[in-house]
Order: sequence, then structure tokens, then C-alpha cells
Amino acid sequence: MSFQWLFGPVEDLDAWLETLFEGAPLLVALGIAFLLGLRHASDPDHLVAVTSLVAAEDGDTRAAARLGAWWGLGHAIMLLLIGVPLIAFKSELPAWLESGAEKAVGIVIIALALRVGYKWVRGDYRAASHSHENDGHARRRHLRRGDGEHGHVKVRTPGQAFALGTLHGLAGTGAVVVLLIAAMPTRLEATAALAVFAPMSIVSMAMCTAAFGWALTRPLIEPVYRTVLIPALGLFGLIFGLWYVGIT
Repeated sequence: MSFQWLFGPVEDLDAWLETLFEGAPLLVALGIAFLLGLRHASDPDHLVAVTSLVAAEDGDTRAAARLGAWWGLGHAIMLLLIGVPLIAFKSELPAWLESGAEKAVGIVIIALALRVGYKWVRGDYRAASHSHENDGHARRRHLRRGDGEHGHVKVRTPGQAFALGTLHGLAGTGAVVVLLIAAMPTRLEATAALAVFAPMSIVSMAMCTAAFGWALTRPLIEPVYRTVLIPALGLFGLIFGLWYVGIT
């Protein structure tokens, strides 16, 4: 089974944006880098990994957005730490290192998928559902008493999200830098484009995970999410991860 078809639409969009780079003035090129960075988080491997992490932590909208932001921060830092020297020396990331990082990404996706499945079989999500209901009753009692509403946002794995983003940054920096070196006439302009591109991965992934967390916590969707979508996400992540590392 191949999931290459998932990458087709985003690759076509990137290819179209890349054609706009050729001969573009600096401000226009920076605007294109902005758009490329904003789209970058929607790569299928990025989304599979981070949505599995959000599902495993049963995060709400704000918690999901924070996990996405931590992922994006790790990704952006790695892009800058490796990308700037590569641009300065017009070099490329060693193929063995980039390939190894790609394999590691696949292994992490498999591990996250197994974690989602394990927690679902153990009944953690059903217990969390009852906890959310009790929290809702408690908040309503606070409101009736005039105590105000207090959110209960628990982001337990920012370190995992940061590490995952760093790993993805390592795996994808080479392709980004090659694009910028080829498109921009000078090293300084390529560095400026990278400085625009990298932070947008933070915004982009935070937006993606927030939307994911918001959608899955809607009253009509949440019961289906906890009973059907969570194991489906786990199974899909497992199969995708096995394909990503080249096993299937």
C-alpha cells in the first residue's frame, strides 16, 4: 500500500509557488516564502504525527494549539540552526543524515499510533469523557454561584511535541534549503526567505492542531471520535508509519 497520493496535492501547490520565485523581486519572494511556510505544516507526515500526539493526549482546542506550537517551534529552530549554515556555504545536508531522520520520523509515527491504540483499548478515552462531563457540571455550578468559569487545560507533552518538530525539521531542512538556494540570487536573500519561512511553521501547525482539537470536541462529533475515530486514527497512523519507513 502506498500513501504517495496524499502528497500529490501539496507537492503540486508547492511546485506552483516555486515557479513564482523565478525572477521575483525580494518582497514578492518573501511573500511566497510566507505562503510556503504557512502551507508547510499540512504535509501528510506532519499531520499524521501531530494529530496522533493530540489524540493520545486527549487535548482540547487550546491544548491542541499549544502542542502544535511546540511542534512548530522545534521545527523552526532546526530549520534555522541547520539551514543558515547550509545557505552560507551553499552546501547540502548529508543524504544519510536526512534519510535517517526520515526513518526516525516513521518510527515515531508508529510509536504514537501504537500509543493511541493502547490507550483506547485500556479505556482511557471513555474515562476522559466522563471526566469532561463532570468538569462541565462543576463549571456550571461555579457559574451559578458567580465564581466564574475556570478552564482545565492540560498540555502534558510539550517536550514530545518539540522533539517531534525538531526531528521533522531535520528531515525536511535539506529540501527547503535547496529550494531557497536555487530560487534566490544571493545568500542574504535566501537567509531572509528562510527567516520568513521558519516561523510560519509555528503558526501553521498551531492552527492545524487547534482546528483538529476543536472539530473533535464538538458535541455531535466527540462520541464518534472516542468510539470510532480514535482507533481509526491509530490504525491509519500505524499503516502510514510502516509505509513511511519502507516496511509496507
